[in-house]
Amino acid sequence: MPDGALPVLDVKGLKVVFKTRGGEVHAVNSVSFDLKPGELLGVVGESGSGKSVTMMSLIGLLPSPPADVREGQVLFDGQDLLTCTPDTLRSIRGARIGFIFQDPMTSLNPVFNVGFQIMEPLRKHMKLSKAKAADRAVELLELVGIPDARRRLDDYPHQFSGGMRQRVMIAIALACDPQVLIADEPTTALDVTIQAQILELVRDLRRKLGMAIVWITHDLGVIAGIADRVMVMYGGQVVEQSPVKDLFRNPQHPYTRALLKTVPGVLGERPEKLNVIEGQPPILMAAPSACAFRDRCAFAMPRCAKENPARVQVGAGHDVACFWDPATNGPRNA
Repeated sequence: MPDGALPVLDVKGLKVVFKTRGGEVHAVNSVSFDLKPGELLGVVGESGSGKSVTMMSLIGLLPSPPADVREGQVLFDGQDLLTCTPDTLRSIRGARIGFIFQDPMTSLNPVFNVGFQIMEPLRKHMKLSKAKAADRAVELLELVGIPDARRRLDDYPHQFSGGMRQRVMIAIALACDPQVLIADEPTTALDVTIQAQILELVRDLRRKLGMAIVWITHDLGVIAGIADRVMVMYGGQVVEQSPVKDLFRNPQHPYTRALLKTVPGVLGERPEKLNVIEGQPPILMAAPSACAFRDRCAFAMPRCAKENPARVQVGAGHDVACFWDPATNGPRNA
């Protein structure tokens, strides 16, 4: 990743609300981050923290209604995706920005063979002939490690294992050589051996193709092995953002520390039993006016119930949204 490179993706103040019968759910609240060319940004947090909703909203994948993108900018090569026409957004999605969905078992269409599903974006976005699209589809299947690729173009999703289906999903996402690849927990449904194969594949493809990647996961072990930078989300907000080594060496937010403690040995501790984070993530029926983590936090102070902390810089490329300072075990001076 070149030093000083301009972001290929720059998200500013993104807010997403879901309209329900019970009221409005504030799923994403003033999220800001950027992504440099060739960088791998890991996005972590519990289910319901806003990871997938944030990334799907960037490229118009949320159904509207009920989703409503209220505020923000999503600058992709200087163009705001939130103000694009639907036709312009469709020309970018799948071509210049690829997306790998969470469950390979349901993301592929069972009534079309995999060759058709890989060739479709090639013919739509790159205007390739059927023959050239088929040749490119074979190249892509070979790239993601599927043997006897040309014969397997005619196979249907049910004829592939879970790991192979995920490789097909990656091939589809890579079909048009995207500048950005967004991967939404792509190894969650796979066994450990297949997970390791997919992660090694992604590392290899990143080296070969130089694309920028957003990798959404709840698995901190995965993040430690592949990410350059980590963004921790909770309650629809970014609570900490840091280079990956700094995050594991010096986590600043109580939620980040709690997540790390759920992985035995990460913080140098060897507990007799697994640590858990007590309580549940909040369902925000209003824009947060206080710290969303305070009810689960061992370091909460009166101020946490009155103000929603802003992100402050605590190191090179490292910021946190918290009033508590782990260095002093007291209020942060900011």
